[in-house]
Amino acid sequence: MSQTGPVTDERAPLPPALAEIAEDFSSVSQSDRLQLLLEFSDGLPPLPERLAGEPDKLERVDECQSPVYLVVELDDEVDGAAGDRTVHLHVQAPAEAPTTRGFAGILHEGLDGLSAAEVLAVPDDAPYRFGLAEAVSPLRLRGMVGMLGRIKRQVRLKAGLL
Repeated sequence: MSQTGPVTDERAPLPPALAEIAEDFSSVSQSDRLQLLLEFSDGLPPLPERLAGEPDKLERVDECQSPVYLVVELDDEVDGAAGDRTVHLHVQAPAEAPTTRGFAGILHEGLDGLSAAEVLAVPDDAPYRFGLAEAVSPLRLRGMVGMLGRIKRQVRLKAGLL
């Protein structure tokens, strides 16, 4: 029996926003999952003006077939008693790559605004929990895995954990 991704550890929960997105995907048919992915593609916000035209401030996600760039910013102010900083995620993905934009849209909606600790706690197998393994190629899913890995690495770096 072959696997299309890592074994999901049900004990490692997704943050509430990502869990809700995963539930939305699992509640629709396979063909409707692609339509939902396109909706996330359409919902990916543009880069803020301060980052537009500043490619040196963004990191390329080499695992993606399409040219995808991202950057994580952490609030300067510490939030809450845990002393954690809020994460802001910015992703640039071409309109002609709707699957990749959809993955970026999922991660943006699910991670933007979380604390650094919450982002770092996202299980590495999260991209496989949306039921898309049968709808898109394994290579495309690896692109989403790559995005998540780079997001978490940037959070560690900017939070002084690397």
